[in-house]
Amino acid sequence: MPDTVIKSEISMDAAALSREELYTDSRIGTIRKLVPVTPEGEDDHSRAVEYFGSTQIMTPAGALPLNFEIPANSLSEAVAGFGDAAKSAVDSTMEELKELQRQAASSIVVPKGGMGGGGIKLP
Repeated sequence: MPDTVIKSEISMDAAALSREELYTDSRIGTIRKLVPVTPEGEDDHSRAVEYFGSTQIMTPAGALPLNFEIPANSLSEAVAGFGDAAKSAVDSTMEELKELQRQAASSIVVPKGGMGGGGIKLP
């Protein structure tokens, strides 16, 4: 297989910069606060601050990390809304997992020889 050369330029979007602040209760999870900034590092009040939560739930297969947006206008609102946003993320993740299981259960596996009774081929 020939080597693939990436010719696109990798660069950051100066119009989409944010400063990240992290808050945690050291028990349940973390809230990331993304404060929009200008290329000079000043707060950019023309864009909204965004809040994201992260936590993990235990499943039979081990810890499952969850990352989710928290609709809020302040850190105190984000803290208050953390639980509901996390529950919504769990529900959404479980639905996605159920859908993947349904798809896996309904997929049809066809032997390499096709449907015509390919049999075993010896060298």
